[in-house]
Amino acid sequence: MTILKYAAFALAAFALSTQAFADDAANATAMVKKAVAHIKENGKEKAFADFNNPTGNFAKGELYIFVSDMQGKMVAHGANSKLIGKNLMDLKDADGKLFVKEYTDLAKAKGNGWVDYKWVNPSTKAIDNKSTYVEKIDDLVVGAGIYKK
Repeated sequence: MTILKYAAFALAAFALSTQAFADDAANATAMVKKAVAHIKENGKEKAFADFNNPTGNFAKGELYIFVSDMQGKMVAHGANSKLIGKNLMDLKDADGKLFVKEYTDLAKAKGNGWVDYKWVNPSTKAIDNKSTYVEKIDDLVVGAGIYKK
């Protein structure tokens, strides 16, 4: 009976973590779509200022909007303003994956989608699996990333 209890607990924990990831993924996708609409409605200058505000409507906990151009230059970033103006096309994750190039290529080819990579989680300071949803608008890539739990 004890084994069944542990198995049930493990299954419940897995289900909760899977649901949490699905919720986070839905939130990231919704935030990116909201950001794309914000650019269309308000123009780039106003939208970028709003995205860069770490206490504004486009930053919620660890979820924030970033925007880069098609050459990999960061033009807005809700969590780290020091990245704005920097070309990150050659930035690699912990495994050497060129994830900025990958999400830029994905946006160019398909218009939107998810890219997985490994990055330092600010909450745990550990390298964790991260997924970023990106969407292309004009000559820009708008994205938001989540840590997989």
